[in-house]
Amino acid sequence: MKFDFDTPPERRDTDSQKWQKYAGRDVLPLWVADMDFRSPPALIAALHQRVEHGVFGYARPTRSTTEAFVAACAQRYGWTVDPAWLVWLPGLVVGLNVVTAACAAAGEEVLTLAPVYPPFLSTPRHGGRVSTQVMWALHAGRWEIDWTALERAVTPRTKIFLLCNPHNPLARVWRREELVRLAEFCLRHGLLLCSDEIHCDLILDPALPHLPTATLSPEIAARTITLMAPSKTYNVPGLGTSLAIIPDAALRAQFVRATAGIVAEVTCLGYTACEAAYRDCEPWRQELLATLRGHRDLLTGWVARELPGVKLEAPLEATYLAWLDVAALGLADPVAHFEQHGVGLSDGVYFGEPRGRHVRLNFGCPQSTLAEALARMKTALRAL
Repeated sequence: MKFDFDTPPERRDTDSQKWQKYAGRDVLPLWVADMDFRSPPALIAALHQRVEHGVFGYARPTRSTTEAFVAACAQRYGWTVDPAWLVWLPGLVVGLNVVTAACAAAGEEVLTLAPVYPPFLSTPRHGGRVSTQVMWALHAGRWEIDWTALERAVTPRTKIFLLCNPHNPLARVWRREELVRLAEFCLRHGLLLCSDEIHCDLILDPALPHLPTATLSPEIAARTITLMAPSKTYNVPGLGTSLAIIPDAALRAQFVRATAGIVAEVTCLGYTACEAAYRDCEPWRQELLATLRGHRDLLTGWVARELPGVKLEAPLEATYLAWLDVAALGLADPVAHFEQHGVGLSDGVYFGEPRGRHVRLNFGCPQSTLAEALARMKTALRAL
């Protein structure tokens, strides 16, 4: 079956946060991480069927919903997930906040690698925790951990390590040996490992399969909280459905206690979309990946040939997000400059970097949109 990844859906004048940002302006929004593709037809059909039922009361996951997710973990990663390990949540960022609330007290530290998805930096501060970052190091076209700096960053107050697997915004897939070393680091220092794996089904390099962190060993599984969701892959972030996978019963109980009276329930439509995504939408996902690989190649070639002063420092191995080095342009505010020429990007400052060094570009859109955005960026550079 052929799916339509070419027709731009009309999102102007809708509830789209992505497009509302530039309402009334001729700016193509390539910033926030949702895609300008319609969700899979099978998922949309499941939602129609659920709406036709006509009753939208408080919901709980059915057996078939849980089985769909568990089966996907087994088929894609060889991970046998016990349904008892699952805690359903109305969004992955909610999960990050619950982890910090459950596993670190006020004044204690949460460690991560930067640049990184902005909630990794902001979440610890919400409850008076301390966010500590170690910067990635670039070596020979590959982003690597500065292990010496990471060891130095640990203090007696460090309680949690937040891992982005695959990494956003670096579009990087972790190798087994790296995850093993990182897991040993966490075990040695007594750190809880929270692994955000929301982009795990968006691997662009087929030679680099996703490895769930909790599958490394029973010992690391007992100290790991894994966060997953259908939202990025199937373009349903607005339905607010995600999962925490927590094998250790005591840690799971600690996590659930931190949700009490605060965390909202997942909606009935969220459960419906999640089940359909994992059960019925694999052909759509495979075609999406082929589309994104083509977009990655278009973007990579365009940057190399047509955008002087802009660099892709490392291969795009996963996600639909590109981390662009714009430091050579010498712009105090590169996002503002590109907005003036009709392209909306994410500022690297929100990912933990000084302004003017990097921007993030979302290429999860029809090729016509991406091509027009790249042409506008070329115009923006000519204007310097």
